[in-house]
Amino acid sequence: MSVGDGRHELGPGSGRLQIKTTRTGLGARAGHDLTIEVTRWRADVSVDAAQPSASSVSIDIDADSFEVREGTGGIKPLTDSDRAQIKTTIRQKVLHTDRHPDITFRSKRVDGTPESFTVDGDLTITGVSQPVTLHGRLADGHVQGSVTIVQSRWGIRPYTGFLGALKLSDEVTIEFSANLVAGA
Repeated sequence: MSVGDGRHELGPGSGRLQIKTTRTGLGARAGHDLTIEVTRWRADVSVDAAQPSASSVSIDIDADSFEVREGTGGIKPLTDSDRAQIKTTIRQKVLHTDRHPDITFRSKRVDGTPESFTVDGDLTITGVSQPVTLHGRLADGHVQGSVTIVQSRWGIRPYTGFLGALKLSDEVTIEFSANLVAGA
């Protein structure tokens, strides 16, 4: 049995779940590349290093729990007012959290080794499910990895500002990192 084998219940107390955005367009210099942290999430992870196909991942995210942690680039620093406006935009115009309060991921297949694995599954955002492949690694009971998604596949129009001169890239990266602590 390897370190990390077994069932694990994860969340903000044992790990981080972040979204990274980049900007594009003629006005890209004015905007910021964002790091957004998901502050309310829960994952149920079952790890079988000897037989990866017996492993599984289930993640539930509160879509209303996104907090802007960092904004890099731009002409001026990101302010608290900017952060609040971005959060409002995410809730009302991007994720429509009043109608779609949850984001979920359900694995269908796990493959590879602890040092380099993939998890194929369905990611549901704004009520739309699409297949994605997470890439990760497990070492000394610590798991980390990422997936890059194209927002428009879920019917999400990337944010634009300044009459369309500033745009967020359609691709965003979701990164995860957690210590595996055995659950009940």
